[in-house]
Amino acid sequence: MDQRLADTIAQDLEELIFDGTFSDGDRLDEVKLAEQFGVSRTPLREAFQRLALSGLVDLIARRGAFVRQPGPVELMEMFEVMAELEAVCGRLAALRISDEALLELTEANSKCQLAVDAGNPDAYYLENERFHRIIYQQSGNAFLEQETSKLHRRLKPFRRQQLRFRGRMAQSMAEHEEIVRALKKGVPEETANALRDHVAVQGEKFRNLMASLKSAAE
Repeated sequence: MDQRLADTIAQDLEELIFDGTFSDGDRLDEVKLAEQFGVSRTPLREAFQRLALSGLVDLIARRGAFVRQPGPVELMEMFEVMAELEAVCGRLAALRISDEALLELTEANSKCQLAVDAGNPDAYYLENERFHRIIYQQSGNAFLEQETSKLHRRLKPFRRQQLRFRGRMAQSMAEHEEIVRALKKGVPEETANALRDHVAVQGEKFRNLMASLKSAAE
């Protein structure tokens, strides 16, 4: 229960950082936030740990948790690596994925479509996470799965944020369907390219993401 509570608090804090309530360098006051959320400090500290994994918070010994917004170069570099890691997962999964996992991907996509129809980016992201986790696991490489999952967690708030841009959910959904088609065909390079293009945040997508971070900071 505490784990789910910590996840919820972490998501709420992400929103407060993105909407400008907390700016770059602000200290997150444990006492005030525990009172605000009506919780003990334990789930709050776990939420800080989750935000630290995504790089949105710096945890400094004996000083506390401080908001940290990544710069454009750092964020772009992380997304470039994320896109390549997912491409490798896709390339291997195209050769190794089970029929059962393909059914799970199809089911996750069906739920993603329901979220698109409802205009609910948070519900979409939950199923989107499941979709990507299945592909990481089906790569058949435990070390790759672990490293890709680690960077996925770090980029989670930014991947969630970009789903709010107009038309992005529907575009992401179409990309998911292309990825599943490539996996079903068992074509490694086609799957790798589809995943790389899906994850890479380039051009207008990246400008929109940086603009949202800048407006939050201001």
